This record gives sequence, structure tokens and C-alpha cells, in this order.
Amino acid sequence: MAFKRYIPVESISELTINRLSVYLRCLDQLEQEGVLTVSSQELADRFHLNSAQIRKDLAYFGEFGIRGVGYNVAQLKEHLVNILGLNEERHALIVGAGNLGTALAHYSGFNTGGFRIVGILDNDPKRIGAQIPGGLVVEDVKFLPDIVKERNVHIGIITVPAAAAQKVFDALVEAGVQAVLNFAPTQLKGHPEVKLKNVDLKINLELLSFFLTQAGKLVPPA
Repeated sequence: MAFKRYIPVESISELTINRLSVYLRCLDQLEQEGVLTVSSQELADRFHLNSAQIRKDLAYFGEFGIRGVGYNVAQLKEHLVNILGLNEERHALIVGAGNLGTALAHYSGFNTGGFRIVGILDNDPKRIGAQIPGGLVVEDVKFLPDIVKERNVHIGIITVPAAAAQKVFDALVEAGVQAVLNFAPTQLKGHPEVKLKNVDLKINLELLSFFLTQAGKLVPPA
């Protein structure tokens, strides 16, 4: 059984929320395999996680499971779905119909588990009107405010070149979008009432390059 706790959202780190998503995927797999209950240690051993971290993360949101028995897989999965807000459908709008935007538009992970891509926009006349894999038709970005309102868009996804990203972000904020996922390789000036998450693929590659370059060079302090 879970007991509700009222914890300010800002006090919970993004790393914790990221781990909840990982736990949800693990529980999905266990449910598909017919597993009914699982302990934090079994969950950790099976999916290479940390049992103490699992218990700590879940404790932010209540008391789950039964001592000596573990967690009911279906019930814990339902709790995580509710905590992550995946029990409601979130509409997302992609701005930028280049290679990345087009790929995201028909990526199955963006159209399941509580999310649905409801449009893809661009300002290039050569792209506007083109049908992309997945069934969407590229629309003119000038209609962004109307589309956000009419299709009840919650999340904007920016896949335009860096030079245009801030203008697109500002337009999404002005239209009433509540959260933005930015794939453009630039830092944006955010807005206090809009959640902004940056995904810079090159930065992650540079991080890997750092570890490849520095492997064996870093000596721990004596």
C-alpha cells in the first residue's frame, strides 16, 4: 500500500525522476514475464540497479510494498505511471521538419506511454505539405499559435538549427506551451513558468570522448 506524501516538486532531483522512468521500464518487462512480486534487491540484481537507491527514490512518494514480500509489480507500476503523469495523454508538437524532427515524429516511443505527436511544423516551403513516415503532414510554422490551442499541445519539441531555436522557444511560450524539449545545439533563455529540457547529442559524444582520452591518465590523489 502507498501512503501519499506532499513533497515540493522542486525538492526532487531530475536524476530521481529519471530513475523512476527506468524502474517503470523494468516493471513493464517483469509484468510481461508474468512476475507478480519483486523485492528491491531482486529488482536491483536483475536490472543492474542499486537496491538502497530504489528504496530511497520510492520513499519520496510514499510507502510501497510489504516487508518480507516485496512490491506488487502491477501496483507499483500503476503508482509510477501516476507519479510520472503518464495516466494522461500529453500532446507534443515538433518544430523543425529536418532529419531529426522527421525521425522523432515517427519514433514509436514518442507516440506511446502517454504521449502523442500531434503535428510537425517548418518554415521551408519545400517541406510544407510533405507527408512524413507515421502519417503526419508538415505544416507551416506560422500557424503555430492556432495549432497549440486547437490541439491542446502541452510539450514543444525544438529540432531547428541553433540560430532559430530561441525564436521558436519564445513562440512556443507565447502560444501557451507548458514544457519544451530542445534538441538544438544552443543554450536558450528560459521562462520561469515553462519547463525547459535541453538534449545536446554532441555534448554527450564529447563526454564519451573525454573518458576515452583521459582513460588511464587521471591519477587519484594520494
